[in-house]
Amino acid sequence: MKKRLGILTDSHSSIDPAAAEKLGVRVLPMPFTIDGETFLENVTLSREHFFQRQSEGAEISTSQPAPGDLLAFWDEALENYEQALYFPLSSGLSGSCQTAQMLAQEEPYAGRIFVVDNGRIATPQYQAILDAITLMEQGHGAEEIHAALEAHKSEMVIYLGVQTLEYLKRGGRLSPTAATVGTLLNIKPILKLSTGKLESYKNCRGFIKAKAAMLESIRSDLTIRFREAHARGDVRLLAATAATPEDTDKWLREIEAAFPGMPVLHAPLSLGVSCHTGLGALGVGLSVTPHINTEA
Repeated sequence: MKKRLGILTDSHSSIDPAAAEKLGVRVLPMPFTIDGETFLENVTLSREHFFQRQSEGAEISTSQPAPGDLLAFWDEALENYEQALYFPLSSGLSGSCQTAQMLAQEEPYAGRIFVVDNGRIATPQYQAILDAITLMEQGHGAEEIHAALEAHKSEMVIYLGVQTLEYLKRGGRLSPTAATVGTLLNIKPILKLSTGKLESYKNCRGFIKAKAAMLESIRSDLTIRFREAHARGDVRLLAATAATPEDTDKWLREIEAAFPGMPVLHAPLSLGVSCHTGLGALGVGLSVTPHINTEA
């Protein structure tokens, strides 16, 4: 007998295979091209291999899953579920979301696959999936959950501190001249994801100052932008890292010390974002919990 509703996503959500199995979430591995060879995240491409090849100067790019692979992923899910919510990465970062939305309008997927475009990637997307599971357990249906999550598209922010300018330069986000000068001046950029796009936010002299600036931005968001939601207890603290275990543990302790009593959802920074940040990136963010009003 089929279950009522399933949760589907791609590996840009930072949900690894072990976590996916525990949560009952199905994850589509995303393709990466490294020096002309295609790999699948968490299948034929580990994080260790990715960062090793990146440090060696390999040409790395992401791409959309082939439509046939996506449809096969959906077909397999619909053998077990009447309907499913599919969480691709933000439409502001890739065309794969628009492709999925177009395919979901066709039979036999119309009314059965609901593509959630909530402007998220990595840990924020992970949190959105946890929110969807909670809403599903409360008895809400696919259409209700889809609408609630997309209505909360802007109720999230994450800041990412970058230790090297090399990959921003390679990705065209920084000119070679600016990268050279920034490296000489020990400039550490902070990127911000809040509207479905990854944008430049602030430059700091040194990574210690960058970490402090990110934590201060979170404090500001809690007291201003998300003040009412925070007062209700509806704000979740997020962390995303592409650093060594030692640096990751230290960063998590700094976050916990800065915001005592707030649990932190931590996940490795997705490889899709790590293409632009390189090894050593640290992030911290916030996400507001969506609710569905059941009052008549």
